[in-house]
Amino acid sequence: MPVLVRQMDDDTAIITMVDSNLQRETMLPSERARAYKMKMDAMKRQGYRSDLTSGQLGRKLEGKETREIIAEQTGESARQVQRYVNLTNLIPELMEMAIKYKRTILRSKEATSLFIPNIQTTLQAALSPRITRHGVLLDVYGEGVLIMGESGVGKSETAVELIKRGHRLVADDAVEIRHLGPMLVGSAPELIRHYIELRGIGIVDVRQLFGMSAIKEDKEVDLVVNLEPWNENTFYDRLGTNEEFTTILDMKVPVITIPVKPGRNLAVIVEVAAMNNRNKRMGFNAAKEFSAQLDAHFEQMLQESQLDAADDYDEYDDLTYTEED
Repeated sequence: MPVLVRQMDDDTAIITMVDSNLQRETMLPSERARAYKMKMDAMKRQGYRSDLTSGQLGRKLEGKETREIIAEQTGESARQVQRYVNLTNLIPELMEMAIKYKRTILRSKEATSLFIPNIQTTLQAALSPRITRHGVLLDVYGEGVLIMGESGVGKSETAVELIKRGHRLVADDAVEIRHLGPMLVGSAPELIRHYIELRGIGIVDVRQLFGMSAIKEDKEVDLVVNLEPWNENTFYDRLGTNEEFTTILDMKVPVITIPVKPGRNLAVIVEVAAMNNRNKRMGFNAAKEFSAQLDAHFEQMLQESQLDAADDYDEYDDLTYTEED
């Protein structure tokens, strides 16, 4: 059988052999990783020459790194070549199990105790259920307040007033809500982030107009405030003893309804609602405490009236017939 014999050193032979193997149609990632590693080591050894064509610490071959040269020859990116080379640093048994069961291997410079929580948080955020709701989400005194209502009821105007009072905007018009563990987290779509729309004025950039302190990237949804036009035939809760909830992504969120009427300062009402909701979560409910005080007061009045009635009966029983007449 005719053969072609060439005179070459070991490093050149390794490079030639690797280039031939890289032409295969099917190649396992582990095989490609070892091939890139062998070629890279051989090319680096060839670079240790004693000539004067470059400085001792300089790069040869027009200032390119070895991985960049291999990337150009193979059609891969330099970063992808480095990833393949890094696979050769894995434990052989781990590599064999990954190939056998077709599992992805993630490599990181961080410690396992730091990397695992970070990757779990990232995957949870990327794969969590999500929904988009029409409304405005703000951070009011640390409470995530989602203002909802029909179009034109005054949601954005209330949000601007709250921003002027020192609170922070998260999202306007479209609020993306994700279910992350035990909480709901809202944020704005990238396209409309930091913008708010006001009828008669147009689009306003809150970050540029009010500063970085007036915006926030995301916030937990702690309270839903529903704005609706005032209706004389609708009964509105005046004590707050009846707590109402709405369901978002299978999670219950407290909701209150605020009737909109000319002359009402909605921003102040939303602030009070946020602080009151915070107090409720911390175990203090003003409505229940007031109701308990009323019950105790009426109970005391009832007892006093019963005692007065008993005293009157005793006095009547002690009367003589003449006095009774």
